[in-house]
Amino acid sequence: MSSLKGLVSILLLVANTLFWTLPLVCLTLLKLITPGRHLQRRVLGGLNAIALNWIGFNLWWIRHWVRPDVRITVPDDLSPESWYLILSNHRSWTDIFLLMMAMHRKVPMPRFFLKQQLIWIPVVGMAWWALEFPFMRRYSKEQLAANPALAERDRKATERMCERARDVPIAIINFVEGTRFTPAKRDARQSPFTHLLRPKAGGIAQVLALLGDRLDAILDVTIDYQSSAPSFWRFLCGKEKAIRLDVRRLDVADWMLDGRYHDDPIYKERFHSWLNALWQDKDASLASHRW
Repeated sequence: MSSLKGLVSILLLVANTLFWTLPLVCLTLLKLITPGRHLQRRVLGGLNAIALNWIGFNLWWIRHWVRPDVRITVPDDLSPESWYLILSNHRSWTDIFLLMMAMHRKVPMPRFFLKQQLIWIPVVGMAWWALEFPFMRRYSKEQLAANPALAERDRKATERMCERARDVPIAIINFVEGTRFTPAKRDARQSPFTHLLRPKAGGIAQVLALLGDRLDAILDVTIDYQSSAPSFWRFLCGKEKAIRLDVRRLDVADWMLDGRYHDDPIYKERFHSWLNALWQDKDASLASHRW
């Protein structure tokens, strides 16, 4: 029965995606030929509406068909007319749907930092491109050492997103660890945390430098699964154990706006200290929670 539920869940997800494909393609083509950023923003508003309705229906069938045991805590004063930087740990593909459950229409249409390869996913990849999600190439340390100029490509992608976001409210979601947590990855990367990988500071430091004066808050998200190895398929089958998602609102400190992460070693050290302290608190929260 659980496998049947999972298959129906996939069919509902695919059907919802196909339903919005035609208007999505039409608006994407219109955006391509629309001159001027002002008119493009009008088209982007239509694309945002499509994305929000796609998310809304997915959340409807998840709540009524999958019926997951999700315990969500979110601040009461969030607004879709504000600017937010959202930082989260990452355990599973399920995380994306959990974030949507917690924040749908409470914050602006969110943008994720995505791996470049995801642009090739049919329909969805085109949607992410049209919605101006930043695609990151994620080079290895060896590649960056051989060609430091490669790092500029990701910085330019972040810069383009932030420039476009100054005039329209946005929620930028960053899975700061860069990949999904597993104990094997933790050990291989020698993470000092028990339940988390080392956080990556460069992307969020750049967002704060470019958009920090616009941000109303930083939202710190902690996602905690009762299962030691959460599975998106098990979630779709309605068999995932209990999940906790807590959102904490943080102020954007003045010092965050005054430095250049890639050029100022003192600022860089301070930023790393702040982010590591945030991750230490998150790790302690994950360790202390008892199901």
